[in-house]
Amino acid sequence: MCACTLILVAALAGGCAFDGPMSTLVAGSDFNRSILSVYAIITWASAAIAALVFVVLGLVLFRYRERAPAPGLPAQVRGHTGLELAWTIAPAVVLLIIAIPTIQVVFRTQSAATPSDALEVTVRGWQWWWEFRYPSLDVATANELHLPRGRRVVFSLEGPDVIHSFWVPQLGGKRDVVPGRQNRLSYTPDRVGEYWGQCAEFCGVSHANMGLRVIVEEPADFDRWVASQKVAPVEPDGAAAEGKAIFARSACVGCHTIRGVSAGALGPDLTHFGSRALFGAGLWPTTVDRVVAWLKDPPAMKPGSKMPNLHLTDAEARALAVYLTSLK
Repeated sequence: MCACTLILVAALAGGCAFDGPMSTLVAGSDFNRSILSVYAIITWASAAIAALVFVVLGLVLFRYRERAPAPGLPAQVRGHTGLELAWTIAPAVVLLIIAIPTIQVVFRTQSAATPSDALEVTVRGWQWWWEFRYPSLDVATANELHLPRGRRVVFSLEGPDVIHSFWVPQLGGKRDVVPGRQNRLSYTPDRVGEYWGQCAEFCGVSHANMGLRVIVEEPADFDRWVASQKVAPVEPDGAAAEGKAIFARSACVGCHTIRGVSAGALGPDLTHFGSRALFGAGLWPTTVDRVVAWLKDPPAMKPGSKMPNLHLTDAEARALAVYLTSLK
C-alpha cells in the first residue's frame, strides 16, 4: 500500500510543474507579467478571505460550543444591521480591488494606438492551421511566428472560416479570431526563446491539432530571418526538380503559394516550407519521410484536413517531398 501511495504522490507531483511549455506562470512579455500581477492580487485577496473565514469559524465553534444541554431554544437574533452592511460592503470592496487592475490591463492591451516602430502582424485562423503575414515586410509564413525581442508587436486577428482563439500562454492572453470582425492584441516579447501556442476555441474535428510555435529572437537574428524569407527559392535539380514539376501540374497550385511557381491562397504559403522545423500546425518534424506520409494521405494523418488525397504514387510523393523540404 505504501509503494502505491508513493507512486501516486510522485505522479501527482510530476504533473505540477509550473514552467511547462504551455504554462501561464512563466512570463515572456510585458502583457503576461501584467496578467500575473492580476493573478497575484486575486491570490492574495483569496488567501486573506480564506484566513478570515477560518479564523471566524474557529472562534464561533469554540465560543458557542455546547457545554451543557440548554433548556429550550437559545436566544434568537432577528437581523443585525452591522453584519448585513459588512457582508454587503466587504465583497464589493474585494471585487473593486480586483476589477481596477483587470480593467487597466484589458484597456492597455487593446489600445488602438500603434507605436510608430511597432511590428504589425496579421493573424488568420484557418481550419486547422495559422497564417501569419507581416504587411510592412511583405513576408508570409504558416504556423511558425518569428518576433524580435524588445519590440512592440501589434496583432490584427482575422477569421476567414470559423471562430478560433489565438493563445500563446507565456506571451499573452487568449484573443478570439472571429469571422467578419477584426480583433487586436498587443505586447512586447522580452525573453528570447521558443514558445508554444494553441487554438483555444473549439473549431472542429482537428481543433486539438491546431498548434503554433513562436520564436522570439534578437533583432539582428530576426532581420536575418526576414531577409531569408524574401529570397526566392533556388532552382532545384535532381529529384527536387522532378518534385517541382509534379507540384506545378497537380492540384497543389490551386491552394498553395510558392513564389515564382504558384499563387494559391487557400493553404499555407510553401515558399520557404523547408525552413520550418515543424509542419502540420506543429505536429511533425519537417523531414522527407514525414512529408511523404502526409502527401500520401493527409486526412488520415490529420482528421478533417482540407487537403485531399491526391493519390500520388510512392515515387511521386517522395520527389515532391524532396522538393518541398528543399525550399529553405
